[in-house]
Amino acid sequence: MLFKKNIQFSRLIKAGGSLKEFNFLKTKGTDGPCYEVDVSDDRGNRVYFRMRPADEQWTLQETLLPAWVIQAEPALREAIQEEEKVG
Repeated sequence: MLFKKNIQFSRLIKAGGSLKEFNFLKTKGTDGPCYEVDVSDDRGNRVYFRMRPADEQWTLQETLLPAWVIQAEPALREAIQEEEKVG
């Protein structure tokens, strides 16, 4: 039996003028590796999105996201890259 380690972590990242806790879960689908990410907005609503590798860097997959999530993409990418090095 083959054992695969789940990668799941959280990071506090400044987005939209405040620190927000982003939760990451690595999955492997038919399209290859993917991180499912969720975070609460200022009203407590969850925002869900995916990041996939493209051109050797992790990128947002959804286009209809709040501006503060899109602006945080470099920090999200860095968090994933750091976790990938450790894992």
